[in-house]
Amino acid sequence: MINGKKVVVVLPAYNAAKTLEITYEEIDFSIVDEVILVDDRSHDDTVAVAKALGIKHIVVHEKNKGYGGNQKSCYNKALEIGADIVVMLHPDYQYTPKLIPAMTHLIASGQYHVVLGSRILGKGALRGGMPLIKYVANRGLTLFQNILMNAKLSEYHTGYRAFSREVLQKVNYRANSDNFVFDNQMLAQIWYAGYDIAEITCPTKYFDDASSINMKNSTIYGLGVLKTSVQYRLQKWKLIKHKIYETAD
Repeated sequence: MINGKKVVVVLPAYNAAKTLEITYEEIDFSIVDEVILVDDRSHDDTVAVAKALGIKHIVVHEKNKGYGGNQKSCYNKALEIGADIVVMLHPDYQYTPKLIPAMTHLIASGQYHVVLGSRILGKGALRGGMPLIKYVANRGLTLFQNILMNAKLSEYHTGYRAFSREVLQKVNYRANSDNFVFDNQMLAQIWYAGYDIAEITCPTKYFDDASSINMKNSTIYGLGVLKTSVQYRLQKWKLIKHKIYETAD
């Protein structure tokens, strides 16, 4: 807890048995009050490992719902148990949990409602093993998004994010895609709602057991990012009315 605010870490998990323990052990429980793991129908022992670690809140999908669908369950559960600050951390150990205190303090201080751990600030991405093609695609898509959204982020594609309860209650994340483009839709919703977004430098690790999407899904994701950015600009110009920008109930 920070400044009287309950901090909850959510772990959207899929086949994370090999890396869950090392991720969990780096979480600072002097700050973090609760951990939620949502298992998206893994084919390994992710749930068994989570139970062995003593994770209290475990949600198991009966069918695979996709990366976006997993996050929806994460945030729904976090709001249900009274979270004031929610940190979304991948349990594949690609992002270090050691940044949780810095990210949560920015929100608990009242300075920001959203904080991203950016792999692009500094030189951590390529040094951490990000494939060059992914790096170039990341930079190109981010430039396009910044222009259409009139924003200035170093990247929109990090999976390390922290949100205030207010943001999760206001943006209509439940209307978003169940696929990987969920992340970008959520940032577009946050910009549209008028919130500022902070970034901190985040080292990253690419290794065999870290999750990564294949070329086909990467292409689908890239096209979805472009579509989301165009929809955002048209929504701002009041030329369309898209349901994801409706205020959440």
